[in-house]
Amino acid sequence: MTLILTVLICLGLSLGPRTHMQAGILPKPTLWAEPDRVITQRSPVTLRCQGNLEALEYRLYREKNPASWITLIRPELVKKGQFPIPSITWEDAGRYRCIYGNPTAGWSEPSDPLELVVTGTYRKPTLSALPSPVVASGGNGTLQCDSQVPFDGFILYKEGDEHPQRLNSQPCTRASSRAVFSVGPVSPSRRWSYRCYGYISSAPNVWSLPSDVLELLVPGVSKKLSLSVQPGPVVAPGESLTLQCGSDAGYDRFALYKEGGRDFLQRPGRQPQAGLSQANFTLGPVRGSHGGQYGCYGAHNLSSEWSAPSDPLELVVSGAAETLSPSQNQTDSKTGQHPQDYTVENLIRMGVAGLVLVVLGILLFEAQHSQRSPQDAASR
Repeated sequence: MTLILTVLICLGLSLGPRTHMQAGILPKPTLWAEPDRVITQRSPVTLRCQGNLEALEYRLYREKNPASWITLIRPELVKKGQFPIPSITWEDAGRYRCIYGNPTAGWSEPSDPLELVVTGTYRKPTLSALPSPVVASGGNGTLQCDSQVPFDGFILYKEGDEHPQRLNSQPCTRASSRAVFSVGPVSPSRRWSYRCYGYISSAPNVWSLPSDVLELLVPGVSKKLSLSVQPGPVVAPGESLTLQCGSDAGYDRFALYKEGGRDFLQRPGRQPQAGLSQANFTLGPVRGSHGGQYGCYGAHNLSSEWSAPSDPLELVVSGAAETLSPSQNQTDSKTGQHPQDYTVENLIRMGVAGLVLVVLGILLFEAQHSQRSPQDAASR
């Protein structure tokens, strides 16, 4: 009781000589934010404090440092436990609590803390799945959040989950940062969609823009689909082709995945005739890196469960200097380079080496010719 009174006095929450309320008599209220406690900067948000029926007055405060915006709220809104912020900024972020009371019963216990987070201060990081976004049921996924901003830590948010993961960044370079999260075990009965944010340790409630959404695909055991390609599985570089995923299960959405890839494409399904649904995935202009094995999956809009994969379809790019295998068609985690980059670099090195050999050959020929000329003249 004494501690609560001390806190209220330090926060300047005395109600004046007309009330002299005691603290800690009423049960603690509930504090929440509408529309959410994680809010993009310059967006409106309202903090709501809800006490019991005896509540006549409310007080809101921020821990550690006072929030000046609270003093600007109209008294009639404060009496209702409403504390709106028309356009939030990073300075409004922090940990908030509220109390309520009346002259007869005194003040309540403080509410549980509300962490108000403001996003959008820094540019968004990149979220990817390692080694693949397709994860077998019961398995664990690995998600990597990267940024060109030297963040001190990262937050991984799962769609529909109120308890995000938070990790310190790994040593990378002075101008970049990274964190690797483990998620799971996964199941096909739930949706596994994620975003990540970065933050600086001096302002842990001020986050970056969110990364693009990354969804893990967990195959189920429902009926397989068919996957075909037009005009055919062998295509020349620069041409275009269409992969068609179809099913008689009436799926509403389809996903196309290339073995060894970091992401998959999604398309809404269409029904060319009753009982059938399909989606088209157009690729082009085709490069050598498009070669490899593809599979597709289907799902209903009201369900998070994906179907079993289609039989694999092999795509061959004819005339390409090199068709990469799935294991080759990945990025190096140490240098950030694609194997194709190494191929180009090796070709350049070979070309330079050949040019050096030609120049050396010309110089050697000229040296030999200059030595022979005086000898030929003397003999003549």
